[in-house]
Amino acid sequence: MTAPTIDIYTKFACPFCVRAKHLLEKKGASFNEYDITMGGAKRDEMLARAPQARTVPQIFIGDTYVGGSDDLAALEAAGKLDALLAG
Repeated sequence: MTAPTIDIYTKFACPFCVRAKHLLEKKGASFNEYDITMGGAKRDEMLARAPQARTVPQIFIGDTYVGGSDDLAALEAAGKLDALLAG
């Protein structure tokens, strides 16, 4: 079984983005980071995937929309993040 693709949409100097990336790195997960500081096509892509998103980071693990940094931390606290990262 292969690990799911992880996409994280971030902005420059965002402390919540740093926290989310640190947790994923601590878990040994590789991820695609898309900086949407200046808007553009990746910001549009993020909004198409999560229309209600107004903040960053926005995190997707495989087909699962995780949400933001607090949502990722809550998955870890509940013991559910490892299973999601494993696919």
